[in-house]
Amino acid sequence: MQQKVVIYRELPEKVLSFLKSKFDVSYFPNLNNENYREFLYELQTAQGLLGASMKIDQELLDQAPNLKVISNISVGYDNLNIEELKKRGILATNTPGVLDDTTADTVFGLMLATARRMPELDHYVKSKKWEGTKDEDVFGVDVHHKTLGIIGMGSIGCAIAKRARFGFDMDILYHNRSRNEEAENKFGAIYCSLDDLLTKSDFVCLMVPHTPETEKMIGEKEFNLMKDSAIFINGSRGKNVDEAALIKALQEKKILRAGLDVFETEPIEKDNPLLTLSNVVTLPHIGSATTETRAQMAELAAKNIAIALEGDTPPNLIR
Repeated sequence: MQQKVVIYRELPEKVLSFLKSKFDVSYFPNLNNENYREFLYELQTAQGLLGASMKIDQELLDQAPNLKVISNISVGYDNLNIEELKKRGILATNTPGVLDDTTADTVFGLMLATARRMPELDHYVKSKKWEGTKDEDVFGVDVHHKTLGIIGMGSIGCAIAKRARFGFDMDILYHNRSRNEEAENKFGAIYCSLDDLLTKSDFVCLMVPHTPETEKMIGEKEFNLMKDSAIFINGSRGKNVDEAALIKALQEKKILRAGLDVFETEPIEKDNPLLTLSNVVTLPHIGSATTETRAQMAELAAKNIAIALEGDTPPNLIR
């Protein structure tokens, strides 16, 4: 009898066919209130669960007594209750590596768009306000030859540093749980304390995972340490920032601008003050969202779950 895999995210046809050739697949490409009860019913007899973003907690796991492995289609896994999975002997995997360059492109795009006010000035042109030669009211700030501070020098942080150093001749400061000698040797990155990084950087880029230790690690104190000309970029998780403190810093011009791909609540609430501020560039959590990269992530997630259910150790085991 085939093992069952429940999928709650749309997959490329090639990846879906691969999984169907090996397992009994229950497929929910658009999980919603109407089909959630059916999803829970199928989960009761499933050995594998594949998808992204859904909160996997004790309540959900109680509906899946036969589950052996969860395959997350993402590098982050803050949606998983790892301790609960350990108690139940359920494996968990993620998809690191394949999204590094794409996410770094997004983060660097946010840096450029924010520094040069691209969304704001695009709206200015399309609103037919461009009537002649403009001066300082449309000026941005340079990115090249500035100082970039990266908080979290993992593989994506290194990809950002590479673009900054070799593409824009930027000086790199970084703060991490431990020294990253590769970043220091390849990109001339200088390790420093968080306070020093915040004080000295023209651009501050947050790229840490979301954990109890990193939640709201950037708040009022940290924004007050930044230059009033600094630009803050968050490509990590929204809950790593005290959003109220960020809004205050932007409104009071404690920092110059911010570029955000993530928010405390997602989708962002319609009355969030960030949506009214012209000195913020907002994206809908699309760091890895290209057709090519999402296909590679899905392929890796499928490979992880297939290897695990065949009794071998998957290549990207979280625990």
